[in-house]
Amino acid sequence: MFDHLGEIALYSFAIIAGIQICYYLFIFSRVAFYSRKFDQDQPPAEKFSVIICAKDEELNLQRNLPAVLQQRFHHHLTPEYEVIVVNDNSEDDSRYYLRSIEPGYPHYRTIEIKQPAKFIPGKKFPLSMGLRGAAHENVLLTDADCKPASTYWLSLMSQGFTENKEIVLGYGAYHKKPGFLNKVIRYETYFSALQHLSFAMSGMAYMGVGRNLAYKRELFYRHKGFTSHQHLAGGDDDLFVNTAANRKNVGVVIHKKAFTYSEPKTSWSSWFRQKTRHMTTGKHYRFFHKMVLGLFSLTHFLFYPAFIFTLFFPAPLLWYSLGIFGGKLLIQAIINFCAMRKLDERDLFKYAWFMDIFMLLYYVVFTPALLIKSKNRW
Repeated sequence: MFDHLGEIALYSFAIIAGIQICYYLFIFSRVAFYSRKFDQDQPPAEKFSVIICAKDEELNLQRNLPAVLQQRFHHHLTPEYEVIVVNDNSEDDSRYYLRSIEPGYPHYRTIEIKQPAKFIPGKKFPLSMGLRGAAHENVLLTDADCKPASTYWLSLMSQGFTENKEIVLGYGAYHKKPGFLNKVIRYETYFSALQHLSFAMSGMAYMGVGRNLAYKRELFYRHKGFTSHQHLAGGDDDLFVNTAANRKNVGVVIHKKAFTYSEPKTSWSSWFRQKTRHMTTGKHYRFFHKMVLGLFSLTHFLFYPAFIFTLFFPAPLLWYSLGIFGGKLLIQAIINFCAMRKLDERDLFKYAWFMDIFMLLYYVVFTPALLIKSKNRW
């Protein structure tokens, strides 16, 4: 009876580990071994509209907007892009700052929203106004608290629109700061990007991040904008991509000069509120996406408990279990090392195994957020 139970435990552990290995080898390896070449000096093929929605973001706009306005995306001295800042009912002095810089940037303008949109929470209404006012078909979205990694950000992201691509996903990172919380935030951001960028390259795009996301205006209107989820505060990025993406129309740009960087939260409580708000949209994903993501999360969660359970059985079952455990961790380490290099998060590799275990607590804490009703706020 004891031997039979041991075999069941080993087979169960092998299946769990095998599923995890398949995700790493066949999906996550796409980010790890991403090899597309970009020409940062390539002249733009089409004009772009960069849209930033801001609400009480005066300080962030002062810090980050100049970097967006000074992109090297032009022929000679004529900018081939416009920057639109949608100022959504700000109560600070954002409007005065936005007006003060207009004379220096002819390719920049603001849209002032002075009345809140009833029954459309979050930033979907201001973003819709920005898209409606955009002069160009290609739009690139970012947030007021984001700064492009370089003056080539727009040029590099624009090169994602190839082979009939209508959506381009980029990486929105966080600044490196001292402390454990910063490492947790950055690892979780990296881990999320490893998943959604890899799935996109596998023809299963399920989300995008509004800090660094581009798409065609025609695609937005073809899918009737945010109509299907306009009652939710979140989802202006991930739910739209989940709705509009298909196997062929999503491109991915991974280049260190094409990233955006944001200031991370500085307290556990504020980060918890942010993640809870973001995760409330996950339950609205397509069923297939919820299934494949759920399978990965479930097997990830069960991997370590299942391994520990097999340690109570004698050899040779114990040796088989140790071999499976070591093989899975080796494959995972190789993929993580290469992917972290691609996403410029190499300093996190030394913490990767600990963070992988820490993610078990992450699942316990944040999975209930899928059951929480979204709050009507930014």
